[in-house]
Amino acid sequence: MPEPKQNAETPLIPRQVLFGNPERVSPRISPNGQYLAYIAPDEGVLNVWVRSLGAEDDRAVTRDRDRGIRSYFWAHNSRHLLYLQDSGGNENWRIHGVDLTTGVERDYTPFDLVQAQVLQRDKRFPDELLIGLNQDNPQVHDVYRLNVDTGELHKVAENPGNFIGWVADADFAVRVAVAAEPDGSMKLIYRPSEAADWQELTHWGMEDSLNSSPSHFSADGKSLFVMDSQGANAAQVVRLDLASGAREVLAEDPRYDASGLFVHQESYAVQAVSFTRAREDWRVLDEAIRLDFEFLDAFTDGDFSVINRDDADNTWLVAFDLDDGPVTYYAYRRQHTDSEQTAERMTFLFAHQPALKQYSLAKMEPISLMARDGLPLEGYITFPPGEKRHDLPMVLNVHGGPWHRDTWGYHPEAQWLANRGYVCLQLNYRGSTGYGKDFLNAGDREWAGKMHDDLIDAVEWAISHAGV
Repeated sequence: MPEPKQNAETPLIPRQVLFGNPERVSPRISPNGQYLAYIAPDEGVLNVWVRSLGAEDDRAVTRDRDRGIRSYFWAHNSRHLLYLQDSGGNENWRIHGVDLTTGVERDYTPFDLVQAQVLQRDKRFPDELLIGLNQDNPQVHDVYRLNVDTGELHKVAENPGNFIGWVADADFAVRVAVAAEPDGSMKLIYRPSEAADWQELTHWGMEDSLNSSPSHFSADGKSLFVMDSQGANAAQVVRLDLASGAREVLAEDPRYDASGLFVHQESYAVQAVSFTRAREDWRVLDEAIRLDFEFLDAFTDGDFSVINRDDADNTWLVAFDLDDGPVTYYAYRRQHTDSEQTAERMTFLFAHQPALKQYSLAKMEPISLMARDGLPLEGYITFPPGEKRHDLPMVLNVHGGPWHRDTWGYHPEAQWLANRGYVCLQLNYRGSTGYGKDFLNAGDREWAGKMHDDLIDAVEWAISHAGV
């Protein structure tokens, strides 16, 4: 194997810069549009910070001194920030919150050996959310209604023993559930009201179970939006009429699963759908946001995602993921005149690791090849910057899961290897998610079989086509 040759003109990027805590990450605008929250270190531990939008009054509002906080969200009252935390990695998550008016932190689920799940929240109930707790039976989660202002908690739906998912309507009535069957299939079940009996809405066989799931109700409670791969290779976005059972396909692709939804905050209609091909690709369904998405798509060379919005839908927080730079965050103001310049519509917030900007990062290039049995495969290759593409050492960087696919963007491991003179090869072998159920199920019983052959085929492709 050739020795790595780091370009003398390419400074070594410290591992702390590549793999250390972000300087700031995960911004969230409050529902009332007045505050910006984000995660940043406080005394070396990741905590939630808040500042008034447009001001510089940043302050840490949580006081974690152990594992750090990785995710959080606003209650719709714009007064409480909530987050999940376990103890020592035991995955018995508890829901914590802080009241920004008093600074008081609270553990809303202080139960030993109990795991909390956040199921649903809605601006019609600004002080409440629906959560799951396995308090009565450690094997299954029941549904509870939590008031974050008072701490009141009461059960609203009991798990019969095989429910693995729940969906409530806009009135917080739990009316849809997913039931696991012994053969690996799943039933999507529904009830017209919480007092009615459950009835089967559809049945997902084992081959569809990993690609299909319910998303949310329409605002009037008459329709259910689902990801569904029945009768198709890849997961489609489907609207189900709950009275008639009629099925309307809103968005689909023959090869790639629908991967993300952008939903109207009043009607809950699906406004746009993303498909993760080699890059993220958004398909707009609602003409009211088409110009917004076209503007954001053209703003940088990166892939964009709308992290969250205020309740008035005037301000969107947007992340731009680049392959050769840090993730950058902006506030996008939708209400504008045609004469306003880009700078007046986009306000830069921060980059997740600004120290990366002083280094030369590598480009992540999509690749495609054919497996030995004719199955099309896709992946990514990252070359050392400034090096001639000839006789280069390479590392095959295999994703985990084993089915969680690699995507395009900033990857610390790829940048670390490329900066040290190695080519980084990443392959989405059969069994990887995102490519439809045929590709996913082609990995069944093939761990260390054809999945491994795909990796070897990718290495052989790189030797023949990529100068390694």
